[in-house]
Amino acid sequence: IGSSQAIKKVLQDARKIADADVPTILITGMSGTGKEVLARNIHRWHFHVEDEDPVPYIAINCTALPENLIEGELFGHVKGAFTDAKADKKGVFELADGGTLVLDEIGDMRLELQSKLLRVLEERTVRRIGGKVDLPVDVSIIAITNRDLKALVEKGEFREDLYYRLSSFALQIPPLKERESDVLVLARHFLHSFAAKYGKQPIESISTD
Repeated sequence: IGSSQAIKKVLQDARKIADADVPTILITGMSGTGKEVLARNIHRWHFHVEDEDPVPYIAINCTALPENLIEGELFGHVKGAFTDAKADKKGVFELADGGTLVLDEIGDMRLELQSKLLRVLEERTVRRIGGKVDLPVDVSIIAITNRDLKALVEKGEFREDLYYRLSSFALQIPPLKERESDVLVLARHFLHSFAAKYGKQPIESISTD
């Protein structure tokens, strides 16, 4: 949402990328700029979906899970792969097959997992933990971060080959301080949204004074 030229350009580029059936996209920007909102819209444009359509859309935060669980969440596991693996389990790559997988906070993913992610991006297959078979996945991947991946590459904290694979189609959302004309537009949007949610009558006008 916005009327500034900066946000219009981002939305225009995002629509072109969605229409071009790009399989891997990187979205960067400061916290709170709307990166996942943009990701969800790219998914809707790409697959021409409405809210009730069953096209998978899965978002996972790469820092929200403990390190000993994140690999299993991403790639799944086979029965007996470790003590608590009582049955085969699909990872989010398989669950998002035919749709979109959003990897939030990609800049915080540890190097070992970055290597496995690069293999998925290159081969479009996944291998469950303990598995011996590569399983094909048809999934659009949107990586999101508020960190400077290029700087992380220079520090040796992010794989250079993965960075270039992700950044081939990149969108950067400018911070609100660089698009002041959007402040009122966003304020009106949230005012009407919350008024509707709580059954209130929104005020008629908002002033920046």
